[in-house]
Amino acid sequence: MNIHEYQAKEILFRYGVRIPRGQVAFDLRDAEAAAQGIGMGPFVVKAQIHAGGRGKVGGIRKAGDPAEVREVARSMFGMRLVTPQSGPQGKPVSRVLVEEALPIAREFYLGVTIDRRQGKVVVIGSSEGGMEIEEVAARHPEKILKTPIAPEAGLQPFQARRLAYELGFSPEQVPQVEKVFQALARVYLEKDASLAEINPLAWTRKGQIMVLDAKIDFDDNALFRHPEIAALRDPEEENPLEVRAAQAHLNYIQLDGTIGCLVNGAGLAMATMDIIQYYGGQPANFLDVGGSVTPEGAVEAFRILLSDPKVRGVLVNVFGGIARCDLIAEALVQAGREVGFRVPVVVRLEGTNADKARQILAEAAAELPTLKTAPDLTSAAQMVVALSR
Repeated sequence: MNIHEYQAKEILFRYGVRIPRGQVAFDLRDAEAAAQGIGMGPFVVKAQIHAGGRGKVGGIRKAGDPAEVREVARSMFGMRLVTPQSGPQGKPVSRVLVEEALPIAREFYLGVTIDRRQGKVVVIGSSEGGMEIEEVAARHPEKILKTPIAPEAGLQPFQARRLAYELGFSPEQVPQVEKVFQALARVYLEKDASLAEINPLAWTRKGQIMVLDAKIDFDDNALFRHPEIAALRDPEEENPLEVRAAQAHLNYIQLDGTIGCLVNGAGLAMATMDIIQYYGGQPANFLDVGGSVTPEGAVEAFRILLSDPKVRGVLVNVFGGIARCDLIAEALVQAGREVGFRVPVVVRLEGTNADKARQILAEAAAELPTLKTAPDLTSAAQMVVALSR
């Protein structure tokens, strides 16, 4: 789960780090009032979306006084920002962050995530703040410093101090920097984050360490432990079909292809997408309905699948173990009656009561002419690719 910049900064502030004076605004009046509350300009107006690279496309702009803040906010509200991280559809701007603009001496990057090669949580630091860390890794890999930490112990003071010195901070600056490093590591571990980063972490000309931008992503599987974090979710920034699927307890991710997939089990879903691509098709989604699919769940799954206008065919690939094949077949027939299969739907069923399931589907063939069955996964993939063309 992602949250907005201003929410990430508020969390870090509660852990004792400095952030610029600012306030989130949901309309023009709020934006102007936020600037007036801060005091003297200049100000920075920042579009709040779940994507990086805003500054490159006009999502971060300076303003000299509250009236100019209002005009900058007017140009941002309602627009869709298309950034390198947003996808071609972009992200809608429904709120902006108004902050004081600070004089910056140097900028740094700081992050905490999992290094899957090492199998460890690592704290990452770089003297190239303000740039996307992927660009730094590509151009100057030697400027990325990594410190592995033990989750049960966290970032130790000596590790934070060593990293601060390696990044070029002076002995007078290190105590402030060490505090920020440890705060970010604590947020990552205590809130079950999958990524926590500050970019840039600024050393101002007034001699203060300030968090100018922050991003925190959370592990969805741990949100039950953090209701205060779950409450920060902004559905407007998420794919509406994915939000709808989550409400129905379905695991759905929309992709760019034309063949919808309905599968029980994540591993089987990955194999299904692979074989569709192997035979020349492109999957339109990842959809795992789990091992206990119900008629209601199948109906909603098909409604979500067919809501994607790119879908020209659907492959249903189910291995009946916990869920019997005949019950799944009955759910598919009910879904066809309620939703209407406007595109070819190819079904491959294997496992408990598979023969009975095929009989149910065969009897429904006259009523649902676009519903097809296949004897095995290879045949199913070839059939759905051909029919979708």
